[in-house]
Amino acid sequence: PVSGVSLAVQPPGAQVAEGDRLELACSVAAGTGPLSFSWHRQGLAAPLATGPRYELHTVRHQDGGRYHCTATDGSTTADSPPLWVTVLGEWDPPASGAPH
Repeated sequence: PVSGVSLAVQPPGAQVAEGDRLELACSVAAGTGPLSFSWHRQGLAAPLATGPRYELHTVRHQDGGRYHCTATDGSTTADSPPLWVTVLGEWDPPASGAPH
């Protein structure tokens, strides 16, 4: 059975500036046979992608949220703990008097 699914993220801390790159990697502590991976974001029914890595080349504000990966060996499935991705950017309200 698949167990110990974990996520690694670049940049560390999962805080990424808008327009920068986000890389997620999924791994398992135990699992036999051919493993397949899928990527999920909270609120979306369809998987974002498949494969052990998920990369966003240009992060947008709406890419923030909770992500997890699911690993399966065909008979058992396990999810990673959720990872909260924070997108830092220019959408914060401007200070009064600041140009728009």
